[in-house]
Amino acid sequence: MFSLNKLSPSITDMIRFDHSHVMVTFHQYTRDKRPSVKKALAETICDALEIHATLEEEIFYPVMRPRAADQKVMEKSEPEHMEMRRIIAELRRTDARDTRHDELLFELMRDVQHHVADEETVLLPEAEQTLGKERLSELGSEMTRRRLQLVTPKAGKIARNTAVGFSDSPFPAAATPLRSPGSGLTAVAKPAARQRGGRPLPSHSHHACKRTPRLSMSASAACDSAGLK
Repeated sequence: MFSLNKLSPSITDMIRFDHSHVMVTFHQYTRDKRPSVKKALAETICDALEIHATLEEEIFYPVMRPRAADQKVMEKSEPEHMEMRRIIAELRRTDARDTRHDELLFELMRDVQHHVADEETVLLPEAEQTLGKERLSELGSEMTRRRLQLVTPKAGKIARNTAVGFSDSPFPAAATPLRSPGSGLTAVAKPAARQRGGRPLPSHSHHACKRTPRLSMSASAACDSAGLK
């Protein structure tokens, strides 16, 4: 019997994709960038991390908790998420013109890199060894459905921040958390994200997406799903 689960990327591939998205976005952040660009990049990272953490806590960790050989890594995963959320809250309150903004983002990314190293060298290989391809795809499909629920209310914001954050970059915009491979977000998010408070999104957001050259497939989907293209 045909199943959409078989077309879904595995949950472990989705998690790696999210990690890569955050790192590519972080690599655009430098102290000398314009404050508006720095804040847009920081917001892109924060939104991606919040969505990613929720997906792991709701879907991935419950499955891996009884299977993880290294329980120390498993036990510290959610507390590390909580510490990231604490830094994110302070980062959002901090003006991008303040040097504290740089310090907080660098502190956040140090924590993220440590967390990613544990997941990609311990938890993800264990998941791939113990769960099997079919189960990994089923969980990937579940993660996609939940991702759409989390992203849809933020679609316009994420698209604008992606466009602004990468406006100074010679490289294509990083893939956004709006769309992991195979998520099919565009068709789902578009009706909900096209308007804000019953009004069309401002025209400058439309122009920002038009100006940003060579948006990746996922970033392009972000603009499309927000009604910005």
